Amino acid sequence: MAARLAADGRYEAVFGVSRSGRAPDGVTGLQADVTDLPSLEAAAAAVGAPVDLCVVASGVLHDGFQPERSWRALDADHLRRDFAVNAMGPALAARAFLPLAPRERRAVFAALSARVGSIGDNRLGGWHSYRASKAALNMILKTLAVELARTHPGLICVGLHPGTVDTALSEPFQKGVTPDKLFTPDHSATCVLGVVDGLKQEDSGFVFDWKGERIAE
Repeated sequence: MAARLAADGRYEAVFGVSRSGRAPDGVTGLQADVTDLPSLEAAAAAVGAPVDLCVVASGVLHDGFQPERSWRALDADHLRRDFAVNAMGPALAARAFLPLAPRERRAVFAALSARVGSIGDNRLGGWHSYRASKAALNMILKTLAVELARTHPGLICVGLHPGTVDTALSEPFQKGVTPDKLFTPDHSATCVLGVVDGLKQEDSGFVFDWKGERIAE
């Protein structure tokens, strides 16, 4: 997404914040950890200028813990880890970067969520930590949207479901995914940014998939 935004040229500057600090050509790399507020605040201070688009793309699914197949696998450390990265991380990013958002003109604050975070769409069970952390993220985004409507009337706050993307995060779980539903990172970025372009003020507080369709709460 950062590379596409830089190539598009509509923004004066594009910043990529990550633990490594690396960024593609045309993007200014900044180092921060989404679970560490001081590092996020330092990155925000380095950006400095008003931010018209902020996308929090952090997330964790396995990496030491496998998604639970049953409630019998529930584990406190697993729950803490998923909530720290998937829910608290974007919340801390919001605290650090929302002070840079313009108050009147259109701007977007978005975080990558997931369809499995939908309470209304949950028909399979399992994946307790990941589902619950994404559901918590969706509530955080809704709460931000309600508050920001009073202070930043042009700001849109949403969750974005990028689909199943062919990355290390989804790799162990791709077996049942048909080729037409397994997206390259480039294709997903194109779709997600297209959704961002089409967002309206009344969309604030909700979660949308890569097609721009609203996901059940």
